[in-house]
Amino acid sequence: MSIEVIRTAALAGVAHGFLTRAGGVSDGPYASLNCGIGSHDDPAKVAENRRRATEAVAPGARLAGLYQVHGADAVAVLDGVDPAIRPHADALVSNRPGIALGILTADCAPVLFADVAAGVVGAAHAGWKGALAGVTDTTLLTMETLGADRDRIVAAVGPCIAQVSYEVDEAFRAQFEAQDAEADRFFRDAKAGHAMFDLAGYVAHRLARAGVRTVEILGADTYADETRFFSYRRATHRAEGDAGRQISIIGLTGND
Repeated sequence: MSIEVIRTAALAGVAHGFLTRAGGVSDGPYASLNCGIGSHDDPAKVAENRRRATEAVAPGARLAGLYQVHGADAVAVLDGVDPAIRPHADALVSNRPGIALGILTADCAPVLFADVAAGVVGAAHAGWKGALAGVTDTTLLTMETLGADRDRIVAAVGPCIAQVSYEVDEAFRAQFEAQDAEADRFFRDAKAGHAMFDLAGYVAHRLARAGVRTVEILGADTYADETRFFSYRRATHRAEGDAGRQISIIGLTGND
């Protein structure tokens, strides 16, 4: 099976892609394009998968990654990329051609950003904790330090767990409502004491509130679509112990 790269209209003209689990060399529960360095998969297979993913999106680029911690920190990648060095953060930005920014997810929302005129791109890992803490806001601020203009920045929210699959309790809901008076519209009542949460919608809301005029939501459900996506929550519900990770990549080529 060949690699599947999902691209968006919002980021047309920029080397980018939200990849699925297809087209890699891993097997078993990690079949096949598992790019998760922290998984229990064979490290050599993960490295090959990451190489294939990068070549599918930004041929010849060097892939920069993170040790993701579900926070709101963003880092700028300006120099040479050492795959062994992964800053503890949840977003990357760059204005250097030849560098690809990679974010890993398995239900959390990957968000890719670009200001084409300024030649600045970004990638963020927005799980519920990071989204609430403002990881998209810090990504925008860090892009601006490299010359991006918020009025020009566009963003795309990639495959993540959909509202129909994301049941949470009232304590979870209360954290959002305490911080944001508009957050209630991203919850739909479910069984007693529970609700269904729209992560992608909330992330898009935070982007729009921050001044991003163009935000595209892909709408693919990582939990429900087992054929195409890894899902940490699905693996947990099945007591599988571990899950693969798909990667989302954006970068600047010499033509951008």
